[in-house]
Amino acid sequence: MGEESLKKRKGEDKGREDRQSIQSHEPQTTNLQKQANLFLFLLCGICMIVGTIIGSGIFVSPKSVLANVEAVGPCLTIWAACGVLATLGALCFAELGTMITKSGGEYPYLMEAFGPIPAFLFSWTSLLVTKPSSFAIICLSFAEYASAPFYPGCDPPQVVIKCLAAAAIVVITIVNSLSVKLGSYLQNFLTAAKMIIVTIIIVSGIVLLVQGKTENFKESFKGSKISVSSISLAFYNGLWAYDGWNQLNYITEELKHPYRNLPLSIIIGIPLVTVCYVLINISYFTVMTSTELLQSQAVAVTFGDRVLYPASWIVPLFVVFSTIGSANGTCFTAGRLVYVAGREGHMLKVLSYISVKHLTPAPAIIFYGAIAIIYIIPGDIDTLINYFSFAVWIFYGLTVLALIVMRFTRKELRRPIRV
Repeated sequence: MGEESLKKRKGEDKGREDRQSIQSHEPQTTNLQKQANLFLFLLCGICMIVGTIIGSGIFVSPKSVLANVEAVGPCLTIWAACGVLATLGALCFAELGTMITKSGGEYPYLMEAFGPIPAFLFSWTSLLVTKPSSFAIICLSFAEYASAPFYPGCDPPQVVIKCLAAAAIVVITIVNSLSVKLGSYLQNFLTAAKMIIVTIIIVSGIVLLVQGKTENFKESFKGSKISVSSISLAFYNGLWAYDGWNQLNYITEELKHPYRNLPLSIIIGIPLVTVCYVLINISYFTVMTSTELLQSQAVAVTFGDRVLYPASWIVPLFVVFSTIGSANGTCFTAGRLVYVAGREGHMLKVLSYISVKHLTPAPAIIFYGAIAIIYIIPGDIDTLINYFSFAVWIFYGLTVLALIVMRFTRKELRRPIRV
């Protein structure tokens, strides 16, 4: 009996040591996995911001910004200032997003600050005006660049452009209706693709600067047209290229660790976009004078023809990837707004339904895509930009006002981030 109890005790001691050994290794593995997961979630957030912002704007707006200020110096200053303004706006939205962790972007913030009427107006304005028109503008830009190589020396027919844009809307809508994961993977791939063309343009510009192509930057403020109206219009066009800085707030409920990843994604993502935009514009000016840039039909394509020579076909191809990525990000986030508004009873109830099989707000995404197709039939890019911007900036201002109002009316709310 004595030997048996001794063996039993030794067995128990050995088992305890084994368990302690296992337990001592577990936290290290768990912490390592946790850090890796946190990094992945943060990377997805940055990809969503960068992928949604960098789209058609940087390939369309440089001409419009320059046309309003008429000189290189003020043009580059406007691009940098637009980035600062977008970052400040996004940080205000970060406080709102971590204070009210609901998807739907501006909608829940307006609801909490001002009640149901402004939120109701915002949801319907977004559903019928801002989101579909933005989606339509991006897809029309995609269609123009995609069809341009097939019509050298002339503009592609409008029928071709509109059909291509409609096809893009249908494909993106189907992808985002079928799977959140598929939409996210597509976004990450297209973000990587668009960063390739951004890198090619930036590196080419830096090489040209090192080679001494700086003549267009001498006396860069000479001949500039500076007035309140010209600067306002330049900001108007520059900020279109930055639109999308608030997109992460539309999927706050689906974002992992929002208190950490929402502000970090903004602080990293938008300054990264700003640096890219300024460097891209500098690259354009290394091979084009102000007059040549204004006369160019497609600035990025002209840059590719002058710098990349036989490989110039890369530029329109990757611009297509860029615009599709931006459209995909817009569709991915906008469907959540319609879903949240439907859940609150401010939309048709069917729009608040979620697909049981795919776990996506499929009815909301399909409805949103259908409205965007209706817009591209009579509309063109310039008209739709005017239509979009007037409405969207009213609600951006109202949402930031909501942040200030809730500092006084909702003091009890927890604010992990204060701006």
